[in-house]
Amino acid sequence: MKEEYQPLFTPWKIGNLEIKNRIVLAPMGGTCIFGWTEPNHFDKEAAKLLMRIAENNCGLIIPGIAPVKDILMGAWLYQHKWKFDQLKEFMDELHKTGAKMFIQMTAGFGRSMALSDMMMLLINNKALGTVAKPFLNPEYLSAAPSETPNRWVEGYTTRALTKKEIQDIVYAFGETARLCKEAGVDGVEVHAVHEGYVLDQFTLPYANFRTDEYGGSFENRYRFATDIVKEIKGKCGKDFPVSLRYSVVSHTKGYQEGALPGETDYIEVGRTMEESEKAVKYLQDAGYDMLNCDNGTYDAWYWAHPPQYMPENCNLEEVSHIKKFCDIPVACAGRMTPEAGAKAIAAGDIDAMVVGRQFLADQAWLTKLINDQPEEILPCICCHNGCFDMAKHNGTGCDQDFFDTQHMCMCAVNPQTMQSKKYKIEPTKKPKKVAVIGGGIGGMEAARVLKLRGHNPTIYEKSDKLGGIFIAAAAPDFKEHDKRLIEWFKLQINKLGIPVKFNTEVTDVTKLDADAVVVATGAKANVLRIPGAEKAISAVEYLLGEKEVGDNVVIIGGGLTGCEMALDLYNKGKHPVIVEMVDDLIAVPNLCLANSSFLRDFFKTNNVPVYLKTKTKEIGDGYVLCETDTMKQFKIDADSVIYSIGYKPQPVVPAGYNFDIAGKTLPMPDVCAGVMKKVDPLLKSFTGISLTNTDTKAGNKPVYLVGDCDKVGNLRKVIWGAWDVAMKI
Repeated sequence: MKEEYQPLFTPWKIGNLEIKNRIVLAPMGGTCIFGWTEPNHFDKEAAKLLMRIAENNCGLIIPGIAPVKDILMGAWLYQHKWKFDQLKEFMDELHKTGAKMFIQMTAGFGRSMALSDMMMLLINNKALGTVAKPFLNPEYLSAAPSETPNRWVEGYTTRALTKKEIQDIVYAFGETARLCKEAGVDGVEVHAVHEGYVLDQFTLPYANFRTDEYGGSFENRYRFATDIVKEIKGKCGKDFPVSLRYSVVSHTKGYQEGALPGETDYIEVGRTMEESEKAVKYLQDAGYDMLNCDNGTYDAWYWAHPPQYMPENCNLEEVSHIKKFCDIPVACAGRMTPEAGAKAIAAGDIDAMVVGRQFLADQAWLTKLINDQPEEILPCICCHNGCFDMAKHNGTGCDQDFFDTQHMCMCAVNPQTMQSKKYKIEPTKKPKKVAVIGGGIGGMEAARVLKLRGHNPTIYEKSDKLGGIFIAAAAPDFKEHDKRLIEWFKLQINKLGIPVKFNTEVTDVTKLDADAVVVATGAKANVLRIPGAEKAISAVEYLLGEKEVGDNVVIIGGGLTGCEMALDLYNKGKHPVIVEMVDDLIAVPNLCLANSSFLRDFFKTNNVPVYLKTKTKEIGDGYVLCETDTMKQFKIDADSVIYSIGYKPQPVVPAGYNFDIAGKTLPMPDVCAGVMKKVDPLLKSFTGISLTNTDTKAGNKPVYLVGDCDKVGNLRKVIWGAWDVAMKI
C-alpha cells in the first residue's frame, strides 16, 4: 500500500467505540438491512452485500435507512422484534471481520418524498386513497413541518405533521435503537439533518413555518432532532454511540433550485455556514457523538448525490471548516478520493472518509487499494443509473420504473450488486467457441463473463481499439471515471487472455469458426433530414475531435448527450445553445434527478440559451432557423451545429438470417425481425405466439444480440444485457 494512504488505516473512536480504520460505508437507500419499500424484514440480499464490504476491510458499516415506520403497511419497526433476532445473528458474524456497524433510522422524507403518478392518483382520488391507506399512505409519507411544495410534483402541497405524529416518531427512534443495541449493533445513526429530509426540513427556514415549539427560533427548529437523540440516550445509555447524518450547508436558492459549486452570489434559503457553526455545537451538546457530513438538499440534490459533473471531494472544504466548531468526530462524504481523504485525516481536518457508490461498483476496492492494485478497481462512474435513478422532468412525479423503486442500490457497472441470485458466475458444463462481434463495453463484458464461465470467446472489432461508442461518451474532461472504466475492461480482456481480432469487420457470421455468436455492434446516429443538414456534424464527430467547432455552437437535441456536450463546450470557453423539441431537457424516465438537475441549474445559472418546444427547420450559413410550438420562427447565430437526436440499432445482418418463433426457425430479414420484436408483446397477447430468448440463428449457430444493436439504452442496459446473454450460452 502507498504510504500516502496510511492515515486511512489508523484507528479512531466514536465515543468509547473504537473503529479499526477511517473508511465508512455511506448509508444508501436500498442497502437497508430491514428492506426498503416493502414491509420491514431482515433483508438477506443487503446483508450479503454488507458482509462482503466488511470482509474487504471497511471499518464502519452503515446500511441504508431503516424507516421507523414502514413505507408500506405503516407498521412501526419496533413492533416486530423477531427481525432483531436475525439481526443479532448477522452482527455476530460481521464482528468476526473486525468491522463495526451502525443502523441508520429515518423519520421520513417530508416534502422530498418522491411521489409517483400512482401515488398522486391515491392522493387525488379520495375513494382510492381511503381503500389504499392501510397499505400505502402517500399523504403521511410526504407530510412535512409545514404546508410546502412537494419536490417532485408541481402543484401538490404537503400537509404538516401534527405534534402527536412527531412525538410518536421520537418514541419510535428510542425503541428501535434499544432493540438495535440488544441485537449487538454498535451504534445508530439518525437520519437526518441532511439533504432536505424531514428532520432537515424542520431546521430550514424555507421549509418550516410552524408557530409551535417545533418552529420559529433556532432551538425550536432543531428540537425534533435533539428530542430524538435524548430519547435514544435515555433508553440506551449515554455511552451508546449516536451519529447524525448532517448537511453542513444547504446550497439552496429556493424550491427546485440549487446553487452550483463556486457560486456565491445568491441568497441561501436553507442552512448557512454561520448557522452551521452554531448548530454542530448545539447538536453535540444534545448528545450526538458523530456527524456524518455532506451538503445540499433535494432542491440542490447534486451535492448529496454528486454526478460526474461535480468536482471530486466536493464537500470536503465545508466539512473541514465545521470540524473547528465541535469536539466530536466529523466524517465527510461526496466523491471522496483516497488521496484527499488521507491528506485531510492526517491534517486533522476530518476524522473519517465516507464512501458509498464505489462500494456498489466494487465491494473489494479497498482491499485492492491495500494490495497496490488500483488498476483492478472497477470504477463507479457516478451515473446513478443502477443505484438511484429517480427521475424528474416537466409534467411528471418521480418518473422511475416500479422495479427500480423497489430495488435501489443496484449498480450499472456491476449487475451482481444486490442481485446476487440473478447474476452469478456459473461454470459451464459444455465449453463453446463464441464469436463476439464488437469490442465496445457490451462486447467486452459478454466476453469477460463467458470466459469466467469456461467458454472460449474471441472478440472481432472492426476498428483498431476497444471501447466502441463509449470512447466518444467518455471524451469530455469530466468523464475521467468513464475513461477508467474503458481501461478496466481492456485490462480484464488482456488478463483473461481473450483473443481480439482488430481491424476485422464481420458481415457473415456463418463463416466464423464458432459454436455461438454474440452481436454487440452498437447503434448508429439518427440523421437530420432538414435543409442544410450537411452543414451539421454528429455528436460522435465532435466528441472524438474529428471535426472542429467555432465559438457559437447550436446543439440540436436536449437529451443527455446534447446537454453534456453543451457543458463540455461551455467549459472550453465556447457559447453553446440547445434546441429541444419537447418541454424539458433530458425528459426521460430513470435518469437521476441529481444528474439532470445539475445540468438544468448549470445552464440557467450560466445563461446558456435553451429553447424548448422548438424545432429546427433549416441550417444556413451562419444561422439555424427554428420554429416554436406556436409556429413562431426565429434565427440563431451559429458558427457550428451539432446534432444529437438519438440512435437506432445497428446489428450485423448475417447471411441466412433466421428467427425463432414458437420453437420454429423461420427465415426473416433483419428489418422484419426488428418489427417482430417490437410487436412481440401484442402478438403474444392475441395469438399466444412469442419470440424465444435465442432471438436468431445463422446456419446452425445461435446468435445473441447485446447492447444498443438490440435496443438503444444506457450503460446499465448494455452491461446487464451482456450478463443476460453470457449466462445462458
